[in-house]
Amino acid sequence: MATATERLRLVAVLRVSTEGQLDGYGLAAQFKDVKRRAKLDSHRLVAVLGNNKEGAAAVSGTQDERADLTQALLMLEDGQVDGILFPNMDRLARELTVQEAILSVIWSLGGRAFTADGGEVLQDDPDDPMRTAMRQMAGVFSQLERGMITKRLRNGRKTKGEKGGYAYGSPRYGWISEKKNLVEDAGEQGGRARAKELRADGLSYSAIAAALGEEGYETKRGGKWHAATVQRLLDDDARVRNVETAARIRQQKMDTAKRAKAQRVLGKVG
Repeated sequence: MATATERLRLVAVLRVSTEGQLDGYGLAAQFKDVKRRAKLDSHRLVAVLGNNKEGAAAVSGTQDERADLTQALLMLEDGQVDGILFPNMDRLARELTVQEAILSVIWSLGGRAFTADGGEVLQDDPDDPMRTAMRQMAGVFSQLERGMITKRLRNGRKTKGEKGGYAYGSPRYGWISEKKNLVEDAGEQGGRARAKELRADGLSYSAIAAALGEEGYETKRGGKWHAATVQRLLDDDARVRNVETAARIRQQKMDTAKRAKAQRVLGKVG
């Protein structure tokens, strides 16, 4: 590997997490920043992964399972480059634990890590624990800031929903979304009214489901009516429980995916 005084060979890894980021700190801006950093530090960019000179769109980090990062690590392991350059720590990884894992992999391969906005990310030194602490604290506050932004957006949607406005998600049966507002759907309102009539007559949810299907009323997605579907349609408490259960399942999947991502990266160590 090159010494500190040599001109290093770097591979830059750019990343967007959603298409919306192309309008913010997108690929074109990241490309310019990594080129500027390499020139400032007198290093040579061997390759730029995840982008081209024109800042073309790229697949999100979630969808491609960080294929560009894997390629960069292989280039480092094969001795094709001396280090990896990222636009910033957020593009290295969103979660602090994953950031630390990736840095550990880079250092274990004898490589060096850089960010366009901060220069070299110095390797941990047992004689300088403050170095590690400061890096990790910066990651903690960055992660906290993203979490607070997400929470404010979620609270805004919740408040709008409590006031009767359309906040997000699929509209409940009987309504459709038009220009971010809920409007009644005539066909579904008819099915809703018919379900209430049948329930008032004492029919079970299963019997109502069968009757709605026989009478030609369509579900929200055009599928078959089921007792649980009718229950959610007529029972507000059941609908709330279903939403809360779905939210818990989504969170569990997200947590599992984060752990799996960190384990995949850590698996490269050693």
